[in-house]
Amino acid sequence: MKAIVFADATDAWSYIGAVRFERAAALFTILTGEPVEITYRAASFGESVPAAEVAPAARITGIEINVEEIVPADSTDAWRLLTWAETVGPEHQRELIHQIWRAHFLEGADVGDGFVLASRAALAGLDLASAEALLATDRFLDEVERQRQTAAAIGAAAAPFVVVDAQYTLAGVHSQDDYLRGLQQILERH
Repeated sequence: MKAIVFADATDAWSYIGAVRFERAAALFTILTGEPVEITYRAASFGESVPAAEVAPAARITGIEINVEEIVPADSTDAWRLLTWAETVGPEHQRELIHQIWRAHFLEGADVGDGFVLASRAALAGLDLASAEALLATDRFLDEVERQRQTAAAIGAAAAPFVVVDAQYTLAGVHSQDDYLRGLQQILERH
């Protein structure tokens, strides 16, 4: 199975839902032997819900959100870097998005800052010099805009918005068990 998760790097519901979906996908693979390849795409979901309102759901998921330290940021450069990371490998992209979420929601780092982003890329196993060089250009800017347009065109209004095998959708934050049930239902339909 292939899953595309439309999310935002500065949206708390995207973070919580993606973590739950990843855990459900891992459990699904253990139970069925069917691997789930997860990639991420940029989406804009309108005004974000204040992190303080989602902190209890984050805690239940095992995610800490440091509400007082969050720095508002434009996620476009983060998505340019994430798009590049996917070309290196989905595992690098997944590690990088988690690094960005931790920086934004826990550490109070400005994820709109090139130095912060390049540093996180290095922590995700990507080449620091290549990340810095990419961020010094407009590379992948058009691709990020296309990702956001695609998300809008398919009706991705609830974060995160998961598309499985290009035909099934799981919209919004669900419990890990609900995501698992959704994946099992999709497998039964194949």
